[in-house]
Amino acid sequence: MEELVQKYNVAAPRYTSYPTVPFWDESTFSAKAWKDQVYHTFRQSKDKGMSLYIHLPFCESLCTYCGCNTRITKNHQVELPYITALLKEWEMYRGIFKGEKLLISEIHLGGGTPTFFQPKNLKFLIEGILKDVNVTADRSFSFEAHPANTTTEHLQILFDLGFRRLSLGIQDFDPLVQFMINRQQTFEEVEAVMLNAREIGFESINFDLIYGLPKQTQASVQDTIDKSMLLKPDRISFYSYAHVPWLKPGQRHYTEADLPKGTAKLALYNLGKKLILAQGYADIGMDHFSKKDDELYLAFQEERLHRNFMGYADRFNPLLIGLGVSSISDAWAGFAQNVKTVEEYHKLIASGVLPVVKGHILNAEDLVIRRYILDMMCKGKVQLDPASDLTEQIKEELSILVQDGLVSIEGELIQCTAVGRSFLRNICMAFDQRFLKLRTKKQLFSEAI
Repeated sequence: MEELVQKYNVAAPRYTSYPTVPFWDESTFSAKAWKDQVYHTFRQSKDKGMSLYIHLPFCESLCTYCGCNTRITKNHQVELPYITALLKEWEMYRGIFKGEKLLISEIHLGGGTPTFFQPKNLKFLIEGILKDVNVTADRSFSFEAHPANTTTEHLQILFDLGFRRLSLGIQDFDPLVQFMINRQQTFEEVEAVMLNAREIGFESINFDLIYGLPKQTQASVQDTIDKSMLLKPDRISFYSYAHVPWLKPGQRHYTEADLPKGTAKLALYNLGKKLILAQGYADIGMDHFSKKDDELYLAFQEERLHRNFMGYADRFNPLLIGLGVSSISDAWAGFAQNVKTVEEYHKLIASGVLPVVKGHILNAEDLVIRRYILDMMCKGKVQLDPASDLTEQIKEELSILVQDGLVSIEGELIQCTAVGRSFLRNICMAFDQRFLKLRTKKQLFSEAI
């Protein structure tokens, strides 16, 4: 295993999209092309319902591990102007749909810290989004929460608005690790939020944990997993820390010497995974675990698991609209990303301009590869098209992974092996035509392990 780690611990995408953002061809993209694609996808899938991702970027302090787009401030006067801008952006999208009745299947509030916002302002936001729209009977409304600032009022108001799932950002319970990443919350604070959420009626609670953090050890990972198991979350996301200090200067708060690397980092994951599985959770996708009565596990069993910019989802909605700073929208055959600064976002919204800054319209080859990568990430297997010109090329690219025992090939069926599950990002790279054609020495991604 150590030889495999040394060989495959290279910079690799997480494949929340294909093509990945650094390889978007912006020459194919325009605001008009994007609006046309959104309307086309909406017309094709309007009976299925759409997903909304709403980015709430504000945090009171910087968590130094974080790779998200955030704005650090203690000034809560920013809340209402930002929410007003979000609702204006939503109205612009509603204009694209030409007054047709909308059906929403999924809403996710991400950040930043959604619970930075006062409960009454979150109520104003969601009521504005849901005004004059329908929601599906099986809707999935979820939000990310910081245990240290999530109040009972937050939980109750969001529950009353239809939210049934929350994700608690924990990362690690060890005090030294928390100090290094500037993320302080106690076990007691997490437990209090859990108890409140369960009492109110939340049906699915996820813990976000990270391995590979500065000063993290096998002992701290074991302690974190043991404490998490006491609280019995329905889902656990056990992510690899993405060290990208050239993109996120806050990560320079510590040095490379503070980070577990290579086989030491993989050992942290393997320990955490072993402890989680021992408690009856199922491994349902890269870095994700679920109780066997949770909807995410059922979706995995029924091969309807989906992966998007928010991670794994229990449903596939062809249209995902991202609202807010830096949000990415997905219309299946097209992507668009919003501007990345709050100031520019407000300026464009005030001018009545949809705040997209870049994007990509997928061609026929992109759509084939996108499906292959999604199948590998969600099902652990891919059925290649025997008539495709890409098939033999992909098999050739995978041949070294076959020799190393990461995948097997039988005819046109590619399957990930048990060993290969630790190298899913590397396996997907063998399908990634844009990466392979435009190989670059410039580091664009975090390491695969």
